[in-house]
Amino acid sequence: MNNSEYNKAENAVNNTENSLQNAADKAKWKINELADKARDYINEKRANDQEFNQEDWLDKVKANVSETWDDIKDKANEAWEKTKDAAEDVKAEWNKKTN
Repeated sequence: MNNSEYNKAENAVNNTENSLQNAADKAKWKINELADKARDYINEKRANDQEFNQEDWLDKVKANVSETWDDIKDKANEAWEKTKDAAEDVKAEWNKKTN
């Protein structure tokens, strides 16, 4: 098997790692944004002389987290497919060379 096939597989793994790291970084950013939004939510309710409650806040959080999870899941699936495809290519090349 030639080095280009190994390099292709290694690049796929590196791309996977980068995609997942980017997704994780975005999730961390979302957490910081979420804390700011919690403060904004409380201040908005206070300014409008309205009662704020945990259930209402958690509904807002749930919607936000759902979007973040979908982003992470999409990136993880994409990375999985790219890595799987590269591994199958390497395996096929190996089989050709050894048969």
